[in-house]
Amino acid sequence: MSEPRADDPTTEKDPSDWVTGDEPATGAQKSYLETLSRQAGEGSDTAVPDDLTKADASRKIDELKEETGR
Repeated sequence: MSEPRADDPTTEKDPSDWVTGDEPATGAQKSYLETLSRQAGEGSDTAVPDDLTKADASRKIDELKEETGR
């Protein structure tokens, strides 16, 4: 299997490289973070910060997915 090309638009970008990475996290990201946090045993009292950015939310989602095996 070949490696993805840097100019391939389907190549996954690092969240820190996102043009919109500094924008507020989306409702879907916040909801998914809450679900993953509960599954990871972080409890339902772990609130998603209001000032969470899209990039930070993406990184946290990746971290929790790895932790929960999703």
